[in-house]
Amino acid sequence: MDLATLLGLVGAIGILLVAILTGGDFGLFVNVPSLLVVVGGTIGAVMMKFSMGQFFGAFKVAMRAFIFKLDKPEDLIAQTVEMANEARKGGLLALEGKETSNAFLAKGIQMMVDGHEPEVVRQTLLNDLNAAVDRHDIGRSIFKSIGDAAPAMGMIGTLIGLVQMLSNMSDPASIGPAMAVALLTTLYGAVIANVFAIPIADKLGLRANEERMVKSMIIDSLQGIQEGRNPRVIEEILKTYLPSSKRQAAGED
Repeated sequence: MDLATLLGLVGAIGILLVAILTGGDFGLFVNVPSLLVVVGGTIGAVMMKFSMGQFFGAFKVAMRAFIFKLDKPEDLIAQTVEMANEARKGGLLALEGKETSNAFLAKGIQMMVDGHEPEVVRQTLLNDLNAAVDRHDIGRSIFKSIGDAAPAMGMIGTLIGLVQMLSNMSDPASIGPAMAVALLTTLYGAVIANVFAIPIADKLGLRANEERMVKSMIIDSLQGIQEGRNPRVIEEILKTYLPSSKRQAAGED
C-alpha cells in the first residue's frame, strides 16, 4: 500500500469536508443534475478519445497508484551479482531452478537456461518492458484527460445553470439559490480534476519510471551474466541506476 497516495487523497477530501461542514449545511453542496453534467459529460468526452477496453482498463491500472510492490534496486543488485558468481563458476545451467520473487527476472533466467541467444533474451524482455510502460502511459493519459475534461464540463454546467437562471429573472429571490447551484458544477469539476484525476495521472507516471528503471537494470544484469562478465563489473554497471547516496550502501550488501 502506498501511504503517500492514500494519505494525500484522504487528507485532501478531509480538508474539503471540514471546510464545507464548518461553513454551512452539507446538503447545499449536493446537486444531482450538476453531478450528472460533470461526471457523465467527463466520462463521455474521455471515452471518445480511447477504446472501451483502454478506458475501463485504466481504472485497474489506477490501483497501482495505491497498491504497488517493486523490488528494491539494491536487493536486485545483490541478487544478480550472486547469480553472476554462480554462472561464472558453473555455467548458465547452474541458474536452473533459481528462486526469485521477481517474475521479470525469473523469465529472463529461464530464457538463458533454455539456451536462447543474448539478443533474443534482451529483445524479448525489452518488448515486455515496453508493453508494461505503454499500459502505464495509456492509464496516465486517460486520467490526464479526465483532469482536463472535468473542469471544462464544470464550466459548461455553470453556463447551463446561468442561462436557466437568467431566463427566470422575474423572481429575484430565486437568483441566489440558482446561482449557487450553477456554481456547483464548477466545484465538482475542479475537485474531480485536482483531488483525484491529475494526482493519479502523475503517480502513474512515477510508477512507469520506477518500473522502467528496475526492468532496465534487470535486462543489463542478465546480459552481463550471459556474456560472462566479471560480477564486480556487473555490479558497478547496475549501481549507476542508483542515486549517488545509495551506491556505497549497495556495494556493502
